[in-house]
Amino acid sequence: MTGFLSFVLSNFFLTFLVLGLIAAAISLWRRPHPLTKSIVVEELFAYFLLFAIGFSFLNNFVAHVFFGEYSAEFIGWKQSPFQAELGFASLGFSVIAFIAFRGPLRVRAAAVAGVSCSMLGAAGGHVYQMIVAKNFAPGNAGVVFWSGIGIPLIGFALLWLQHRFGGEESAPREEIRGEAAKTG
Repeated sequence: MTGFLSFVLSNFFLTFLVLGLIAAAISLWRRPHPLTKSIVVEELFAYFLLFAIGFSFLNNFVAHVFFGEYSAEFIGWKQSPFQAELGFASLGFSVIAFIAFRGPLRVRAAAVAGVSCSMLGAAGGHVYQMIVAKNFAPGNAGVVFWSGIGIPLIGFALLWLQHRFGGEESAPREEIRGEAAKTG
């Protein structure tokens, strides 16, 4: 049990991704049926943003700002002022993801794009560390590394699906535009 808890806590990107899928499944289960593609995509994307980005990066903020020495050791680094900088950047990504949770597509695109630049850049840095420094610490070469590639790919896939199938928030905007056209 200790090994499982250690895995869950130290691989929080994966943990929060799974929690987001569970939350989306519960939300979909509680909705009236039949479910449309747009409703399924909306719930998957919303809870992906809330958990896989919002709560993950809030956790990353806490880990790097308040437990920087432990975080650095987990990555295979020495403690440095970089820990706090990374933590506060993570807090910014977390806040935008919380705003994007039920926000319009353009806000969601900003959340996914910003986090993806950070995570893919970090994944590139992890590869560099694996090659040059032979750093295969769990926080550099383990699930964290693969999350740095997977989370952006999932985010862009969900962004594309919401663009393709529309979301529930699309209808009110269209109605508002139609009303503006009638009165204009």
